[in-house]
Order: sequence, then structure tokens, then C-alpha cells
Amino acid sequence: MIRNVADKVWAFDIEWVPDPVSGKLVYDMPEDTPDEDVMKEMWKQGGATEAEPMPYLKTALCRIVSLSMVTRHNDPDGVKVKLHSLPSIPVKKEETDENYIIKTFLDTMGDFKPQIVGFNSVSADLRILVQRGVAKGIEAGSFSTRPDKPWEGTDYFSDRSDMNVDLMRILGGWGKSTPSLNEMARVSGIPGKLGVDGQQVAPLWLGGELERIIAYNEFDAITTYLLWLRVAHFAGMFTTEQYGSEQKLLRDYLVKESETEERSYLWEYIEEWDRLKSIADS
Repeated sequence: MIRNVADKVWAFDIEWVPDPVSGKLVYDMPEDTPDEDVMKEMWKQGGATEAEPMPYLKTALCRIVSLSMVTRHNDPDGVKVKLHSLPSIPVKKEETDENYIIKTFLDTMGDFKPQIVGFNSVSADLRILVQRGVAKGIEAGSFSTRPDKPWEGTDYFSDRSDMNVDLMRILGGWGKSTPSLNEMARVSGIPGKLGVDGQQVAPLWLGGELERIIAYNEFDAITTYLLWLRVAHFAGMFTTEQYGSEQKLLRDYLVKESETEERSYLWEYIEEWDRLKSIADS
């Protein structure tokens, strides 16, 4: 269970697709093989069936295409929240580079040392950052630095560290007793999947629809943050009054962001949140 709430909290989520370059290297495919054909072969090698044509692949073979997070920090004027994405919208070409996404995130983590929050982040999101960072030859010394003992500093690699909060590990059990993020969120009155799901990310990427992937990624990051707030309230980190104030703080921020042209899609999330919350509260 959560044992503390740090001054800086980052609830993050990552989207990835089969990496055509990695597929060509691992399966010795010709360099001019179209990306779509490479990805089909990767799924085939990964055990594709008629019922599951796009199976979950080893993360080392996948390319990170989007990373989103909700940040919370204590400011002299009070708590501040913000939604960030790599790439951001509108998309800048230089931000789509996988090396840029990985290094920017890991270096910023290493500098600020936030408490990170994810859902299956220990086994998936954090793992792909490390695997792909190694594969791409990235230097991430500030992120990788570890104290002699977990309680003597920030250690993102220790299961005993309070700075790496995996909500799935906290809420999960054995087999079917482990809920998905979508299931746990919706029974809590929080939006889960909206329009897009994980199976659509690769087709969207092949179709050049990166902005839709980023929007979907942001929704998952917001959901992860809201679920973290709920777990922290359960653990006594927030009183019921504080929990309500924390939700309102985020909602007010999202409403303001949704009024901008580039993030107007956030209104869909707000409306669904209001609808589900009214059902759950009743």
C-alpha cells in the first residue's frame, strides 16, 4: 500500500508499437521490407492467431511512440497539477524521435527525482524505458543512480522503494482477481478506455495518426492519476475533504486546457468523468 505522497508526483503512461527496425534485425528481414509487413511478421513470430492477430510482444522489440503524464507538485502558492506529453500537440517532428522521448523523460526524472506512479509500470512501462534506452545507446546516468540502501535516496529499481508506485501491484491479486486499469477505473467512477484501445495504437501509427495516439495516451495518464488519488485517499494520505479538493483541482485544470484548440479533445474525458462519477456516487 502507499506509504507516503512525495512533494513531486508523476503519474505516467506509455504507448508503443512493434518496431520495424528491431523486427528486421531480429528476424533478419531485408532492409526494404515495408513497415506493415515487418510488423505482421513480428506478430506472427509472437504467436499470432486468428482470434488474436496482434499479440503482446516483448517490449524490447517495440518502439515508444508516446509518453504522457500528470504531474503534481507542492508550490508555495499551493498544489499545482499539469498534463505533459512527449511528443506534445501540435506534434513537432523532432519530438517524435524515440531517443528524444526516452532521454528527455529519464533525464528529467533523474534531475527532479519525483515519485512515479503507473499501472503495471514495474513490469512494462519502466521496463521498456530501460530496455529501449539500452538498445538505442542512450546515457541515463542521473536516472540510473542508486543509493546504497533504498531508504537513503530515490531508487526506481527497488521493489521496496516508495518512489516507484505500481498501482497494479497494489490492487492486483492472483489470476483473474487482478483488474485491468479500465476495469478498476470504471468501477471507481473514473473513465477508462474512450474510443481507442491498445489494439488500435499500431494501426493508428501506421496510418500517421500520432495525435490520436497522444490523446489516448493522455487519457490513460489522467486515469492513472485519478486512480492514484483514490488509492492514496484509501490509504489515509488524503482526508475525504482533501480528496475532493484534489479531484476538483485536476478537473478545473482539464477544463481550462480543453478550451484551447489543441486540447479540445479533453472535454470528452471530462464529460465521461462527470457521467461515471454521478453513477458511482448514487
